[in-house]
Amino acid sequence: MTRILHRSIKGKLPVAVGGKGIELFDSEGRRYIDASGGAAVSCLGHGHPDVIAAMHAQLDKLAYAHTGFFTTEVAERLADRLVADAPAGIGHVYLVSGGSEAVEAALKMARQYFVEKGEPQRRHVIARRQSYHGNTLGALAAGGNEWRRSQFKPLLVETHHIDPCFAYRFQQPGESDADYAARAAQALEDKILELGGDEVIAFVAETVVGATAGAVPPVADYLRRIRAICDRYGVLLILDEVMCGMGRTGTLHACEQDGVAPDLMVIAKGLGGGYQPIGAVLLSDRIFEAFASGSGFFQHGHTYMGHPMAAAAGLAVQEVIRRENLLANVRQMGGHLARRLAERFGNHHHVGDVRGRGLFQAIELVANRGTREPFDPGLKLHARIKQAAMANGLMVYPMGGTIDGRRGDHVLIAPPFISTADDIDEIVERLGNAVDTAMSGMPAG
Repeated sequence: MTRILHRSIKGKLPVAVGGKGIELFDSEGRRYIDASGGAAVSCLGHGHPDVIAAMHAQLDKLAYAHTGFFTTEVAERLADRLVADAPAGIGHVYLVSGGSEAVEAALKMARQYFVEKGEPQRRHVIARRQSYHGNTLGALAAGGNEWRRSQFKPLLVETHHIDPCFAYRFQQPGESDADYAARAAQALEDKILELGGDEVIAFVAETVVGATAGAVPPVADYLRRIRAICDRYGVLLILDEVMCGMGRTGTLHACEQDGVAPDLMVIAKGLGGGYQPIGAVLLSDRIFEAFASGSGFFQHGHTYMGHPMAAAAGLAVQEVIRRENLLANVRQMGGHLARRLAERFGNHHHVGDVRGRGLFQAIELVANRGTREPFDPGLKLHARIKQAAMANGLMVYPMGGTIDGRRGDHVLIAPPFISTADDIDEIVERLGNAVDTAMSGMPAG
């Protein structure tokens, strides 16, 4: 009898007791390849000695100091590291305890920026359907994950959503990537004009869509078009790289590959690699200057923001990634993962799409490849695949509602940056077996 209110009350979870490298171990001696990094968190795998040593060293010095009274050397060093590696124009960092907190802070920063500038009429936030930006109320309001939003809608602030840039589902037959990118981006300008060009605060988007739709990258020059539209109307661009950032796609920030710099960027997950809860908002110099020359403070805060232990873990993780040249490995192993997924699933009767960047990829399951018709949601195919994978010693991240929050199934794969070619081969082999096992157990017809 557990006293924890787990995510699901039904069923029994294995008890994790240890981990090393890309594997986790349970209390009954079973081993699991962590091919999703939990939820794209464990970028260095488990038990990395350098990160553990850095945390021990920080604990010997100082575990906690409230940021209303002190800063700490380790938090300052982490901020310096993050700014040094940030996209152009980013000059400051706001450290929090996770992705949802970071999104909440970014939304408040965007609103306060316009208040400081004398534009208090700006109040609208635009985001995309089939996005996920966190589970706190502000982040949930910005997100477009309908399953997570539905029962809490009466509590959510008003936000506005446009279609995502999701080529497999929304690109028209015969439409070029460039034309689709232009059409998808135009939806943002249309929405801004509908709401009033001087009344929109920000556009929020995942650079590469994560859990809700499954590793969906932007097409062609979509993000550059989005950046230009935001600039045209004075709207802030908030990029959510909580899941896809900090090296996951092969560059430290996913938007580097699109030639775009945001006004605000939210990061977490791979920032601390799961060794401590940590997230951050990276903010542009112009936002910081508006605060500094105006009220002189940011009207927000949390008890554990800038936590020294979390900062020590985050700094150590980032130093390991640089020292071990792991971004190059992400690119190399990402190419290998894409090839192996294509070989295993490219002609699979029920895999319609293989997509993603670096070590952030997904397969989308369909009942009919020709029509792209999804499986009946009542079959819960994604849950069947998760169960079959776990039974085969594999952790992946399947989700349902890929298309519209109700229909569609996909499986997200996000293995640690330290993965080898042999690791990738084993992951794909076990995933293939899990998909086939789940399919074999489906009702006829």
